[in-house]
Amino acid sequence: MKQAIRAARTSILVWDAPVRVFHWLFALSFAGAYLTSGSERWRLAHVTLGYTMAALLVFRLVWGFVGTRHARFSDFVRGPREVLQYLRSMLQGRPAHHTGHNPAGAVAIVALLALCAATTLFGWATYNEFGGEWLSQAHAVLGNTMLVVVCLHIAGVVLGSWQHHENLIIAMVTGRKAGPPEESLRSAWRALAAVLLAAVIGFWALEWQRAPVPAAAVHAKVSAQHRGAH
Repeated sequence: MKQAIRAARTSILVWDAPVRVFHWLFALSFAGAYLTSGSERWRLAHVTLGYTMAALLVFRLVWGFVGTRHARFSDFVRGPREVLQYLRSMLQGRPAHHTGHNPAGAVAIVALLALCAATTLFGWATYNEFGGEWLSQAHAVLGNTMLVVVCLHIAGVVLGSWQHHENLIIAMVTGRKAGPPEESLRSAWRALAAVLLAAVIGFWALEWQRAPVPAAAVHAKVSAQHRGAH
């Protein structure tokens, strides 16, 4: 029976290009924001990456309702009973195969999106000094909680890759996974992905241009001009 099911699967397009670009930009932005969170010197980079995550969150929420089949929340978000059943099957080494996100992965995705919303909101309030020290502390706690969920998500991906004998990390690069041919996407939506990537890079470039010039650089420039005048 299992051999017949496996035979019916082939490599199909599951993740559209916008989902893949979102995934890697979101991961890069979170990693950068977390690494720069404790340094005043890198504050602008931290804030810029935080705003990037907020914008990516908005995109993913919209795409989760109007996007392609496997990108929609209705395709992978399940109730507690199904999540527990899937987790139990993982522990037993016999998890059911899902073309899109599995129920456990869906929990991690929803948790990360919710934590992103809360973290960026508290970060924005802290940056604009709308509250006291508790806002900054809450922002830090949420960031650390998000890191824990990210680590659990990565562990789940590694375990799922081993149990299903397919590289789920590579799948989020190529967009292709094993599945029934009838569940394959018709379009990768590469143009939309290109627009998303260009928008993020453009925003980063704009923030870089607006970055204040370090005092040392200003002093060096003034000194050079002074020497040139003589």
